Amino acid sequence: MVPPLVRSRFAVTDNSLPTPDSDIVDPQPSAVPLPQKQWTAPELLAPAGDWDCVRAAIENGADAIYFGLDTGFNARARAKNFGIQDLPELMKTLHRRGLKGYVTLNTLVFPSELDRVSEAIRHIAASGVDAVLVQDLGIARLVRHICPQLDIHASTQMTMTSAEGIEVAKSLGISRVVLARELSVAEISKIHAATDMPLEVFVHGALCVAYSGQCLTSESLGGRSANRGQCAQACRLPYELIVDGDLRPLGDVQYLLSPQDLAAFALIPDLISAGVCSLKIEGRLKTPEYVANITRHYRQAIDQAMRQGKVEFTPRQVREMELSFSRGFSPGWLEGCDHKMLVPGDHSAKRGVLLGEVVNIVGPRVVVKLSAAVARGDGIAFQGNRTAGEDCGGRVYELFQRGKKLTANEVEEGLVEMTFDRAFDVNRLHVGQTVWKTDDPRLRRKLRATFNDADPLRRTPVDLRLTAEVGQRLHLIAKTATGIEVVIESETPLQQANKHSAQEQSLKEQFDRLGGTPFYLRQFRATITGQPMVPHSVTGQMRKELVHRLTESAEAIPVREIQQSPMAPLATTPEPEAVTPQLRVLCRTPEQLSAAIETGVRNVYVEYNDIRQYSEAMKTARAAGIQIYLATLRIQKPGELGLTKKLLRHEPDGLLVRNLASLEVCREAGMPAVADFSLNVANQWTADFVRQQGAERLTVSYDLNRDQLGDLVSAVPPAWLELVIHQHMPMFHMEHCVFCSVISPGTNKTNCGRPCDTHVVQLRDRIGMEHPLQADIGCRNTLFNAVPQSGAEVVPEMLLAGIRSFRIELLENDASATRKIIDLYRRLLHNSIEPKEVWQALQAANHVGVTRGTLEQRRNPLAIL
Repeated sequence: MVPPLVRSRFAVTDNSLPTPDSDIVDPQPSAVPLPQKQWTAPELLAPAGDWDCVRAAIENGADAIYFGLDTGFNARARAKNFGIQDLPELMKTLHRRGLKGYVTLNTLVFPSELDRVSEAIRHIAASGVDAVLVQDLGIARLVRHICPQLDIHASTQMTMTSAEGIEVAKSLGISRVVLARELSVAEISKIHAATDMPLEVFVHGALCVAYSGQCLTSESLGGRSANRGQCAQACRLPYELIVDGDLRPLGDVQYLLSPQDLAAFALIPDLISAGVCSLKIEGRLKTPEYVANITRHYRQAIDQAMRQGKVEFTPRQVREMELSFSRGFSPGWLEGCDHKMLVPGDHSAKRGVLLGEVVNIVGPRVVVKLSAAVARGDGIAFQGNRTAGEDCGGRVYELFQRGKKLTANEVEEGLVEMTFDRAFDVNRLHVGQTVWKTDDPRLRRKLRATFNDADPLRRTPVDLRLTAEVGQRLHLIAKTATGIEVVIESETPLQQANKHSAQEQSLKEQFDRLGGTPFYLRQFRATITGQPMVPHSVTGQMRKELVHRLTESAEAIPVREIQQSPMAPLATTPEPEAVTPQLRVLCRTPEQLSAAIETGVRNVYVEYNDIRQYSEAMKTARAAGIQIYLATLRIQKPGELGLTKKLLRHEPDGLLVRNLASLEVCREAGMPAVADFSLNVANQWTADFVRQQGAERLTVSYDLNRDQLGDLVSAVPPAWLELVIHQHMPMFHMEHCVFCSVISPGTNKTNCGRPCDTHVVQLRDRIGMEHPLQADIGCRNTLFNAVPQSGAEVVPEMLLAGIRSFRIELLENDASATRKIIDLYRRLLHNSIEPKEVWQALQAANHVGVTRGTLEQRRNPLAIL
């Protein structure tokens, strides 16, 4: 079944379809106030991967851009990015045109890189950059130390999903938060009501199926960390569904983790009402034409929302956006969870616009029933199974209707016959095949013209107040919409006019001659006393000076304090030295807990998928006299902090904490807490901050390899750290529920029937590995790596370094496997067995083999970005 071009939830009207040329309109912001509500227009934030993208964003109505540097530390390592040496000119260009510029430093940073990132921050601050986006909590501290006046925005990689978490992060000096994409408008509104932190939200572009900052798939499968800007996009690959041991046929649905793209233009009024201050477009890897196209349409949408309180796009406008890039448009999570809508599963690549359907093939001609316009030169794709090589496409060479060759530029309806170049094999096609329009060269040329023209399209409005009085200098006060104010006077006093005295309209016309400059006259008021003569030479000179002074003021670099010295050493207190290594076991089933107790384990973590089972877990642990910590959710959204507080009611010995909000709950309750891997502790400054929030121990980030782990252990007291040495890597952690999407007839957790309670599910990848899928008590899915990862090789080294807390994490192991795994690692910690023997035994017990994982000793460690 072919999905509709535009879903009913989008506000789209067929009335008054514009001509192709009229779709691109003046991007000047509207001055007309929104009726009935006094709203503040949100910032429109566009991506920029290179200079052409910068110009495209400027000329098409962006208020700010965000970009990365080629020094690394940004989440789009594959983008072109900018050099440090580009920053002064780039910031002058942006500020001259009335835009702000934000640098992305939104990756984790390792101890050995802190000097280099510090130097980058100094250059950023000195160049006049308006803000930096950060993921790493420690890097936020570093920015605040180096330059207190440089704004810090929490990247979506920081996984901010609640007001409670934001309040903890606020102590880092963060001035804006980019919320996780998985929040609905209603949830955003609740967050806004509970915090005064400015909120930024993605409104367009590609969606990650996993929470940003919580996806370990690329790291787990190939050592390419998404937290280091090297995402390999495993979510866009095909997977097969295994249910209770059997392959579940799904027909064409095989891209089970590939969401449609976000397109939230119709929801802009709701987002403004919810308190969002910045609307963000995804796409630092996209083309300048994409940036021009999407920025222009969202400029129009914001202006329309401010004028009318709603956004209505024509089908042509939506199709234009789809042609730049589209996997199919959706509102994402902004309207709540609809798992079937979010991931249809029948495709994962760019498709563009639905053009029509093949109704016949006559010789070299393909007859298509049109759903949209087509022209010679357009790029066409015929839908098929991409993994089987059934998809194909090409450019339209000729068009015919009723046997006659068409000379018109475009055909919009009816049956049309298409021909392609000789290399195209029409025998691969079949009647009923869906046809997509993937490229429109005319649209691309039109978009490129918006940022290739020498004269600026987007200009900053200027309001002028002029005072003209005989015997006094001509006095001009200018103020831009961006807040710049300058005062200019003529060189000499004005003389009495003999014939033609100055008139307001003629003066306005003189100062309105700002063509070719980045400014335009919005308001003009003149106070004329007597009958002064104002020569055109005087107004011309003042107009020239006006442009110069406005430009100079806009380009001025703000005065900032930039600290050259490093941060002070960690303030640590002597920790009691633990002589005996402690083995801690995370159990996910009652059977594993019982088996762990039988082996003599004295410290356990418990993470069950059913919160009702925790009471029995506590009874079992108390009867055995062992220490038990309960695990919190990784994600805490509005209204969910009660789940953490429910864990406290069981009176455990502590909590294994996976989000900042739950860490604060533990501190307030006086409950011991261990910070888990999801808090991304990768350097000493993050470690110190998380300790200050009350964590007694910190789980080392999974992004560190063996060498980087050694650096961290050298930088902090070893007693702070806990090391996971055996686990199935939690790859995707998702708001999206695969159980609901493909097993249940429902659309979300309110009507799904909870198939996760009754079915065992794996996703089989292209090489045949079957990765376990589980749902937590918050109905979020985690896809675990099928292959367990072991850090046995690094244990002797870490023991010598002073690490005394080690953890193994069980997944689907039965009692026998649990006992065997625990016994092997216990013997390893007590030097009664070699790491090699652990390997051999685990390979024999698990049958699927074991990888060394992120703690593998690498000859060529992951290059510093």
